Amino acid sequence: MSESIQSTGYIGRFAPSPSGPLHFGSLVTAVASYLDARAHRGLWLIRMEDLDPDREPPGAAGIILQQLADYGMQSDQPVLYQSSRLAAYQAALTTLQDRHLCFSCGCSRQQVREMGAIYDGTCRFHPPKAGKKVAIRIAVPDQLIEFNDLIQGVRHYHLAKETGDFIVRRKDGLFAYQLAVVVDDAYQNITHIVRGCDLMDSTPRQMFLQSCLGYPSPVYGHVPVITNELGQKLSKQHFADPVSRSERRSILHAAIRFLGQNPPRKHHELGVSEQLDWAIEHWDIQAIPKLATIPQHGLPL
Repeated sequence: MSESIQSTGYIGRFAPSPSGPLHFGSLVTAVASYLDARAHRGLWLIRMEDLDPDREPPGAAGIILQQLADYGMQSDQPVLYQSSRLAAYQAALTTLQDRHLCFSCGCSRQQVREMGAIYDGTCRFHPPKAGKKVAIRIAVPDQLIEFNDLIQGVRHYHLAKETGDFIVRRKDGLFAYQLAVVVDDAYQNITHIVRGCDLMDSTPRQMFLQSCLGYPSPVYGHVPVITNELGQKLSKQHFADPVSRSERRSILHAAIRFLGQNPPRKHHELGVSEQLDWAIEHWDIQAIPKLATIPQHGLPL
């Protein structure tokens, strides 16, 4: 790695779940995080969030890495696989438990829905019976968490009222996303996180866990989520098409335009590396639309 990349102290990352190939929405997020890192002469890392084997088709991680490479993006460090980090997550969970910040919860998803989808602390005050399969939740305080999003502006969240005590280890024994991502962001010294607005409400939970574990909080920026004609987030469960290799020039051009950048006309005729070079040089994160969602076919390009 060059000295110029290492010199700024910026470390960003893209962390897909290998549940299927990248679609246009996930590509837009990858491009945003990559361009912001490169524009700051920083490092850009790839992390595979492969903690749920039942949802991960064989070979999906390799397909994602090849797609990213096809679009000119490769990790500056070896790819980190969360499946190799279970001991680190357990150590963090033990720390939280030793500090009496966690409790066992036997409530079902249906019970939580009946609470209004905000956990009301039932098992914190009335522990489940011995022998029952339980999740582990962290008790959240009655306090406001504020952060200044790079794209969306200042955000305020009251965890107790808007989220409630949240899960850090699932009933099936798998570590929850919120805990794993916080442990790995600290491990990789991540300074900036550019990701989709669908994860906006995860940010205060992660900041709370960071404070509990003594970790610094990165700077966050949330890009609009791309939606289909039904208003649904582009996703594998909604049958979003994988991004094409053969059409990568025009697709990358569209991704850059979705991010509010303004490349020259016929820019899509340039190669992938030339398009990325232009976008890095002219990157303006404040030009990204300050919206939660954008229809895939609804943005004037």
